[in-house]
Amino acid sequence: MRYFFASDIHGSSFYTKKIIEKYKESNASKLILLGDLLYHGPRNDLPKDYCPKKVFALLNEFKDDIIAVRGNCDSEVDQMVLDFPMQSDYCIGIFNDIYFFITHGHIYGEEHMPNLAKGSAFIYGHVHLPIAKKVDGIYILNPGSASLPKEQNPNSYAILNNDIFTIYDFNGNVLKEIKLEKDI
Repeated sequence: MRYFFASDIHGSSFYTKKIIEKYKESNASKLILLGDLLYHGPRNDLPKDYCPKKVFALLNEFKDDIIAVRGNCDSEVDQMVLDFPMQSDYCIGIFNDIYFFITHGHIYGEEHMPNLAKGSAFIYGHVHLPIAKKVDGIYILNPGSASLPKEQNPNSYAILNNDIFTIYDFNGNVLKEIKLEKDI
């Protein structure tokens, strides 16, 4: 079982192409997008090769592979051009018997988490920082930002391969890694 996670594309066709390239190389079964897909947002500078029309066209080619949640920069009008649903604030998945709460991070975040059992995983985007840690028995995971990373971090994405969550930069360097273990 392998899943590919990316967040905060913010309309960058350059980084959307990189995500798709790495997704194909990874042989992951699903591409999980953690929001802020098309619009750059009023607080962000324009990302490299800002072109939301190209981004939605590229992503729509993988519509059957994508699981997506809505970010704070995503809107109903964005959904009109996307061939996969992305209007839910969160989704839930179970990977290798570990409960995953998947969201963008603007409603639920590290400071305002949903009630999760120990051994669960909370995965989000929004803060544009790569995060892989365990706090009070809960895994806190963030692939960082594909197009607009913060705090001098590189552009990044993550892969969940069985029980290993690894965050990579687009040169293939490992930024962070954590083994997810089911609490018994």
